[in-house]
Amino acid sequence: MSLLELIARADERALAASGVACLDRCLPLPDEDGDPEPLRPLWAGSGTGLRWDERLAAVREALDHEGAGEREPAIDGTAVRIRKALADAPSTWTAGPLREWADACSLLALEIHLELDTPVRATGPDGGAVSDGPDDAAGSGVGEAGTALLERCRAGATDGSGPLLAGELLRQIQILEALTATSGTAAGGGGLRQVLDLSTEGRRVLRAVMSRRARGRG
Repeated sequence: MSLLELIARADERALAASGVACLDRCLPLPDEDGDPEPLRPLWAGSGTGLRWDERLAAVREALDHEGAGEREPAIDGTAVRIRKALADAPSTWTAGPLREWADACSLLALEIHLELDTPVRATGPDGGAVSDGPDDAAGSGVGEAGTALLERCRAGATDGSGPLLAGELLRQIQILEALTATSGTAAGGGGLRQVLDLSTEGRRVLRAVMSRRARGRG
């Protein structure tokens, strides 16, 4: 089943947890005194939706406070995009708004991975590179060809994707499959733990790439 099909069939729990996971993986390293797990309240609420609106407000406030410091421009641009995604998150625990948000989070995470994809840059049908790397601002740096590639990948056609993009696509599929398989069962908590493990590993990989890029600019 394609990523788009999984998102279309997911329930509130799967949509919320997959959206949080997408953003959590892409968060840059915090400042020295920053919270290493700023989205923890949302993880705690994504199983049942309990106090979802309150947890969402707390996370927004914490990230806005952390974003007040100075950072390397490309890293700060990524953080701004994640804060915007959190600002767009629905405060109501209903499938329609959560599906729209989870879809946007999925696309954002794939965009960020495509922008950083190395050493093999993702290519379009003509063999040309589709990403110019991350913008310093909050916008996407993938361009029209990159956007088209992402939509093809989410629909199930992965030709032309580089290793980072392919890995993130697979991770999103595995996360939604795990959440769907444990929905409404006694194993629901185990499904969330599996999602957290998958997301933590993905975050480790992406932060390593971000760190190498930052050192290369230094």
